[in-house]
Parts: sequence; C-alpha cells; structure tokens
Amino acid sequence: MPKLRIGSLPDDKPVKVTTELPASVHRDLVAYAEAVARENGQRIDPAKLIAPMLARFMATDRGFVKARRTGHSPSAGGGEG
Repeated sequence: MPKLRIGSLPDDKPVKVTTELPASVHRDLVAYAEAVARENGQRIDPAKLIAPMLARFMATDRGFVKARRTGHSPSAGGGEG
C-alpha cells in the first residue's frame, strides 16, 4: 500500500464547524480512516481527518499560496482574469 498523505494528527485547539457531506464523500472518508488505522495502528474518527486534509489541500493549491504570499485574496472563480 502506498504511503498515505495524512499521518499523525497534531493536538490543536479546535474550532467547531458544521457541514454536510455527500454520502459518497463520507464513505471515502470512513475508508480513508480505516486505511490510516491499518497503516499507523492509530484508530481515528473520520471527522478528525477533514481538517488535515483541507490544510494539505490549501498548502498545495498554487493559486492560494501565491495569493496569500502577495497579500491578495484569491478570486472567487479560482483563476486570474
């Protein structure tokens, strides 16, 4: 099995956010948590994966990183006009 992108989860003070996920995304999230448990031997609540996944996504989004570095907000459409 290839190495998963999400490793151990940091202990950080959370901010509560409530959202709805499509059933297919939830199933994949549960499957990912099971894969983490198999790989790391660390049982994880699937909901606790959402924050590190979003953080990883934002850290690797070139447009967002560039906008943040230059102090500009990314456009709502995600692209430059």
